[in-house]
Amino acid sequence: MKYINLNQLPIKSVSHNLNIQKKTIIEKDNIPHLTNFSQAIFKSGQIATNHSHKDMWEVFFVESGRGIIKINGEEFLLEKGLYVIVEPKENHEIINNSQEDLIINYFGIAS
Repeated sequence: MKYINLNQLPIKSVSHNLNIQKKTIIEKDNIPHLTNFSQAIFKSGQIATNHSHKDMWEVFFVESGRGIIKINGEEFLLEKGLYVIVEPKENHEIINNSQEDLIINYFGIAS
């Protein structure tokens, strides 16, 4: 069993933009096939640059705020309550183009 308080987790940087902060709730290898479960906070104007994952699905849940996710060059609105599933090899980029924090909970699943 794991009993985790988000407020007690250390703050780290997102690998695609070291200025974006995250807290990793579940690390790789703690649960089979789960690569991570994290919460990222994008300040106004911050971008997780365009990238893809060869063998990982990513699921994003917007907890609060607004922004944009680009998937293979197509833009989609991010807003509170939305889920987005990005498949392996899909190029994706997350942009906070609003004045408020964009808070996203996300996890990856190895394919």
